[in-house]
Amino acid sequence: MADKARAKRLADLIREVVAEKLHRDIKDPRLGTRVTITDTRITGDLREATVFYTVYGDEADREEVAAGLRSAKGVLRSAVGAAAGVKHTPSLEFVPDALPETTRNLDDLFSRARERDEQVRQASAGAEYAAGADPYVKESDRDDDPAGDED
Repeated sequence: MADKARAKRLADLIREVVAEKLHRDIKDPRLGTRVTITDTRITGDLREATVFYTVYGDEADREEVAAGLRSAKGVLRSAVGAAAGVKHTPSLEFVPDALPETTRNLDDLFSRARERDEQVRQASAGAEYAAGADPYVKESDRDDDPAGDED
């Protein structure tokens, strides 16, 4: 089991090498500049790496990029092995990142919350407080008896 710092360094190196290879050396038209490597995670034994990516485009573009990454997996693993210099080059698994969908979901939730806030604001526009503007008793309103006891 490798220490966490070494695993983190190797994960960062894998992310950089894969991104650089995809951007400069892989000539697959399915990949191009539509794919972005967002994160890399590696197991504790440094044998398997998960590479997270996002795709600029629609569902058909995502499928094309996934097929392109599957076909380029061997070349990318070789490049990682050459750059890392480790005894065993980790196997690569490409997983689409859920970040764009999560962002869209959060944006939808925020817009619904803003709409509901506006509805509440409009409903309370002419409303008055149930107990008056200031329902709390102030010290100046009390009698001379500080305990509030009536004799």
